[in-house]
Amino acid sequence: MMKRIFSVLLALILPVQTAVSQTPDEAQARKARSIAQLQSEGVPTIDHLPAVETESGSTRRDRKVVVQRAIALVIVAVKGETGDHAMGQTLIRQFDAAQFFTPKERAFMDDPNPSEQDRVNFAWRYEGVHVMLWALGIAPELERPDHICDVPFIANTLRELGTDGLMRRARLRPQKELLDAADLIYRYDWAVVNARLKGEEPPAGLDKGVVYERHYAFNWLIGYMDQDWDDISTDT
Repeated sequence: MMKRIFSVLLALILPVQTAVSQTPDEAQARKARSIAQLQSEGVPTIDHLPAVETESGSTRRDRKVVVQRAIALVIVAVKGETGDHAMGQTLIRQFDAAQFFTPKERAFMDDPNPSEQDRVNFAWRYEGVHVMLWALGIAPELERPDHICDVPFIANTLRELGTDGLMRRARLRPQKELLDAADLIYRYDWAVVNARLKGEEPPAGLDKGVVYERHYAFNWLIGYMDQDWDDISTDT
């Protein structure tokens, strides 16, 4: 009798143990794929860098929220690039984007004469737009981060589609794809930061600005530490 009871208990426990064990396997397999890719490119890696979140442990952003984030980023990037305050206000009206900005973005957009450093920082947000458009299935590829994104493609896409068109066309990629890309850029960023600490140039032709901006955007996409956009950290 006791043996039968033990068998029943074991049958109840084993499925739970199996389900739990699948979670780290998913993350470790993703980590292994990222390391293999970086090694094939000659990018240094470090084995004890953790894996990113699992599908069940990550945030799945709403498609509408990602579209709004893309629009906000492109508007602040345009103002950062051009310094044209009036154009920025026109774009806000054109995309009906007044509610899309974070507090820091809103302060920048409200300032008719932002500092040069602020302009430079926000101009880099084109890279975040590229990540959002890729995540939404609108940009077909997320190229290797060794060159800046195709800004004319971004401008033409948003000009042609507008807010409503983006909403209709957008299809957020599977969470697995987002996490794969997030894990990979995390390891690219470690290699770039490691090189900087050693007084070296980024390895394998990587662009440190592109790597950083993508890491920032992906950490928001997957809900890293539940941080808001203005407070995203890019730990390596």
